[in-house]
Amino acid sequence: MNKIAFPHMGDYYVPANYLLSHIFPKDIIIKAPKITNKTIEIGTKYSPDFVCTPFKYTLGTMIESLEEGANILVQMGGGCRYGYYAELQEEILKELNYKCKVINLVKEGVTSPKRINKLLKQIDKKYSKIKAIYYSFIAFKMVKYMDQIDDYIRKNIGFEIKKGSFESLKEEMLISFSYIKGYNDLKKTYKRYLKKFKNIKVRKPDNPIKIGIIGELYTIMEPFSNYYLEKALAQKGIEITRFTNVYYLLFQKAKKFKKYQKYSKNYFKYSMGADASDNIARCKYLCENKYDGIIHIKSSFCTPEIGAMPIINNLAAKYNIPVLFFSFDSATSETGVITRLEAFYDMLEMRRRK
Repeated sequence: MNKIAFPHMGDYYVPANYLLSHIFPKDIIIKAPKITNKTIEIGTKYSPDFVCTPFKYTLGTMIESLEEGANILVQMGGGCRYGYYAELQEEILKELNYKCKVINLVKEGVTSPKRINKLLKQIDKKYSKIKAIYYSFIAFKMVKYMDQIDDYIRKNIGFEIKKGSFESLKEEMLISFSYIKGYNDLKKTYKRYLKKFKNIKVRKPDNPIKIGIIGELYTIMEPFSNYYLEKALAQKGIEITRFTNVYYLLFQKAKKFKKYQKYSKNYFKYSMGADASDNIARCKYLCENKYDGIIHIKSSFCTPEIGAMPIINNLAAKYNIPVLFFSFDSATSETGVITRLEAFYDMLEMRRRK
């Protein structure tokens, strides 16, 4: 019998697991374990030396899933060289004597309903296309609601009166999302929790320190890969803005590129790959809206973001906005990350006092 698993990334395993478990028999779904230091060690051990960090994280997750009994791995490639990684990861797994199939739903940043339908039939020829469309709609709406809630949390979690209120309520919400019975139930559940989040008491100053986070999509969305950077900032009483999420990548990115290109025409002319062009436009937006600071994060060897960094640096210098660059890999020191964040925060406070 086929057993399906998919790489872990942030909280998005909830809609992914919901979708797969409703279009295929539930007993064939294996929930990928959350990323740990062991995951990174395994992925790094079997990855090429100069490959980007998301490759290592997802490969480690794949191996752990195979050890749990999976034999079909569902992968979604990105719009950079990560779009070609599924084939390489499958070859590595075969060399390690794992008998499995890797199904890449998004290849080279492109997919289509026809392609997805064809690939899903490889898992189960009898699967219902109608059910797949209906539950895909619900899963996508779930992603949208989760991202909207996360945006609200980022702006307020640093000012909660009772510490841990936002985190515990979010965990409760994700569990509820896992058991919703249909779209109407999802919508009601979302509205109920949105009201609960807005009822959490906060003590927020009129003009708090604001930081915008930009950078490579995987490292931004998988908190383990950036050492829970957003959480560390929130503990300092900072309002956080982050643009990249799954809903944006699926439904808004392609539409917004021309707008970003026009907005930042003095800084780039063509697409630089992945989110690099978007991040230049976002940097300009953050500068013009007088954010206190900008943090750019990426995985090591991320070529598009390496190309964007000098432009981002020049933009920030032009507007006199401090920018902090982080490059994460399996050997990054968590202590070093915290130390640099604290120094950055101290500098922003000093600038505020002046």
